[in-house]
Amino acid sequence: MGIDDGTGHPPGAPARTPVYTTRPLDSRTWDVFAELVERNGGVFGGCWCMGHHQTPDGGSYHHVRGIDKRAAKEALVRSGRAHAALVLDEDGLAQGWAKYGRTDELPLYAQHRRAYEKEPTERPDWRIPCFYTDTRHRREGIARAALAGALDLIRDAGGGTVEAVPEVTSGRVAHGRFLFQASVELFEEQGFERVRQLGKWAWLVRRTVRPAP
Repeated sequence: MGIDDGTGHPPGAPARTPVYTTRPLDSRTWDVFAELVERNGGVFGGCWCMGHHQTPDGGSYHHVRGIDKRAAKEALVRSGRAHAALVLDEDGLAQGWAKYGRTDELPLYAQHRRAYEKEPTERPDWRIPCFYTDTRHRREGIARAALAGALDLIRDAGGGTVEAVPEVTSGRVAHGRFLFQASVELFEEQGFERVRQLGKWAWLVRRTVRPAP
């Protein structure tokens, strides 16, 4: 019998494929979400995933300083104004998420807004602007599970047109820790189509999600 090497299986044995489930971020799962963020130092430099949310005056929290971002995020979640598909492992710990929401809740980042507005298109119903995976669980399919979970939640909420601005990774070295908006290829796996290019690697992608029967 082999000795456990600390990964949960004996040396030479095939690695066990992690089993993940998704749940919506809401008042019932706030503590699970907060534990993941605190475990990773506030994520993204302590932003608590507040960057895309719209401020009361119509701006973005991306450049707001001097606020308690943990408290601000919790207030949005508990009031139903912040949404995400949380990815949980078999122990019930959150290991990642995909943030989604109505477009009036999640304004487009300034870095893509100018290119986006050059060719006005019909306003989508939903936007998926941000992904996060625990640093110790990357390359385990968490972003894939999170995206599928977000689309399921959008379907349950009535469906509609969904857009995102991910990056192309094919043909380049793309470090996962910088792919905050995931990859074009991942979105294409879920039926998204490229609309137009908004930056060197960034593409606007869209698909329509039918409502749940």
